Amino acid sequence: MDQLLQNLPSLFVTAFFAILFLQSGLDKVLDYKGNHAYFQSHFKDSPLAGTVGILMPVITLLEVLTGLVSAVAFVLLLTQGQCSFALYSPALAGISLLSLFFGQRLAKDYAGAASLVAYFLVALIGLWILKG
Repeated sequence: MDQLLQNLPSLFVTAFFAILFLQSGLDKVLDYKGNHAYFQSHFKDSPLAGTVGILMPVITLLEVLTGLVSAVAFVLLLTQGQCSFALYSPALAGISLLSLFFGQRLAKDYAGAASLVAYFLVALIGLWILKG
């Protein structure tokens, strides 16, 4: 029980990113056409306009990978108290979020970019908590 309480911040961080990125990534997988159409429209006036076809699978893969790694890290923390693998959760989340932030800024969606800042702060705090 004592180890569970010590790992609570790490469990929260990994669960947060598992939920966030599995939902987002799987939504893109399950509604690929709808998401692709949205991104085509969203980036039509940005330098990324011609790259949506290649960048959407990349960001989808990155989000699903981040979510899966975060879920595995959560399970390992919960069952074994193992923390070394868990560091990959906020690290991959940071990479994913920076990719999304970059796209939002290029699309001049400043409100969308600003909304990612809170998630990025969770990633930074997660890195600090998990660095050991």
